[in-house]
Amino acid sequence: MTAYDRIFGAGPRGSLISIALFLLTHRLANEIPSRDIHGNEVFGQAVLALATLLTLALAVWSVKSLPPSQRGRNLVTQGAFKYCRHPLYAGFLLFFNFGLAVYMDHWYFVAWAALQLPIWHLNMLKEESLVAAEFPGEYRAYCATTGRFFPRFRAAGASKSEGGT
Repeated sequence: MTAYDRIFGAGPRGSLISIALFLLTHRLANEIPSRDIHGNEVFGQAVLALATLLTLALAVWSVKSLPPSQRGRNLVTQGAFKYCRHPLYAGFLLFFNFGLAVYMDHWYFVAWAALQLPIWHLNMLKEESLVAAEFPGEYRAYCATTGRFFPRFRAAGASKSEGGT
């Protein structure tokens, strides 16, 4: 794992793809009319403000759980990483993107936000393979119990009789 991969991972590549698709969606929304999502500017601003706060809180928690100087050196499974493998990216994908889509008040932006999940899933494969090579057994076990962007509330393969919910 290179120093660049250790510190930045898939973030820059994924961000460039997301921004390019946002600009394409913006152009599409300007050229092909669609119905508004809500038509209320104040509502859109409130949703974006809440989404931004949630994203920032998750970003701070992620960085505190795994400072940049420790990335790629230890497998962290506590703090924000206890709930998902990529909490920083999850904050942007699940909170900010959908908050921005509501703020933009256009169904094309909701489609853009939803499209980010499979794109980032594919984007993460290289980063996850590097981490798996660095921490082979530990990372496989961690992946079995922790979702990529969404928390898992049951361990893989656990049944209700085993105490899973």
